[in-house]
Amino acid sequence: MTMRTISSRLILGLAIVAGVLWLALHRGQLDPVLIENAIRGLGPWGPAAHVVLFALGTVLFVPGALFGLAGGVLFGPVWGSILNLAGATLGATAAFLVARYVAADWVREKAGARIERLIKGVEAEGWRFVALTRLVPLIPFNLLNYALGLTRIPIASYMLASLVCMVPGTLAYTWLGYAGREALAGNDAAIRYGLMGLGLLAAVAFVPRLLRRFRSEGTVRWIEVGELASRLAGAGDIAVIDVRGPDEFSGLLSHIANARNVPLPELPRRVTELRSLTETPVVLVCKTDKRSASAAAMLDAAGFQDVFVLRGGMVCWNEAGFPVADR
Repeated sequence: MTMRTISSRLILGLAIVAGVLWLALHRGQLDPVLIENAIRGLGPWGPAAHVVLFALGTVLFVPGALFGLAGGVLFGPVWGSILNLAGATLGATAAFLVARYVAADWVREKAGARIERLIKGVEAEGWRFVALTRLVPLIPFNLLNYALGLTRIPIASYMLASLVCMVPGTLAYTWLGYAGREALAGNDAAIRYGLMGLGLLAAVAFVPRLLRRFRSEGTVRWIEVGELASRLAGAGDIAVIDVRGPDEFSGLLSHIANARNVPLPELPRRVTELRSLTETPVVLVCKTDKRSASAAAMLDAAGFQDVFVLRGGMVCWNEAGFPVADR
């Protein structure tokens, strides 16, 4: 490690410590009224000061919601959203560059085991993975900015994906801040503004679930019960893995003849024994198809080539009258 690198990291560490200490000693100055008066006193430099403070706060791990609400209070819903988005993007980019060129070891230590998954995801999906992590909080926002600096994604792709995917949350906090200001002023429209902000926050909260649902629906390869019955009756080589528990496997619905029982909780540690099936078509079965869809994602990640999920599972198989073991 060169002296220049050591010096850069020392300066960064001292700057972060100084920022944290300043915030701890001046919490009273974060009062919205004091902030508003101070920024309005800057005249035309006020918006620029807000953007810079937002960016510095992002680098120093100050919650972005604080600045998002302040932006709505100070500049209204439109300009507040624009300035908040500019500050968040500038701060996210600054943290990204610090991690990439100065503090890689520190970021790896803070992110822990999650960083390897993040790096693999970016290498596989590029900017799409960055967009996903902005919408799905796998890593806290401020730490995520640093963690993404350790990946090989181009800075332009990172900035664009971050900018676009931070819009919903930025709008929500800005509108909530504006609603608070209008409520204090006695404006009856404040309720409407507040509901709009809360609605946006609720939408952002449901985005991760919707993305996972669409992602799952788009990647699962389904097989119908009739098609599976025909393939099992033919000479084709196909393996059936039932991911239910042993009690269900031998229970009322029974199981497909010659199916291998590998309960879903055991699948991660039993992948090795299934390696011989890597290039063999595999059909995953459960009671319906929820657990088998989760199992399909695991096997896909493990390198299995042809993985299918039996649509409707053993419920549909029995309803269709196809034979089961011991019957």
